[in-house]
Amino acid sequence: VELFFPENGSLKEKRHHLRSIKDRVRSSFNVSVAEVDHHDLWQRSSLAFACLAFERSIAEDTLMGVKKLLERHYPEFIVDLKTEYLKF
Repeated sequence: VELFFPENGSLKEKRHHLRSIKDRVRSSFNVSVAEVDHHDLWQRSSLAFACLAFERSIAEDTLMGVKKLLERHYPEFIVDLKTEYLKF
């Protein structure tokens, strides 16, 4: 998910928003989350969420839940949201 924080004036404010988002998602879903781009920009961020499942439908349900949570609680920050599934 690509995020934009228009009111941020520092990296500290950005970290505060990201911590809030990551904590809320982790408390609701068993996923890993990491900031994967825009580390030094205080108004932008890219977060990646990952989960493992034996069946694709379980992974789809989990990631759809994450997407809905983000859209419900943080719609003003979302610029772009993409989902990708890998099969091993």
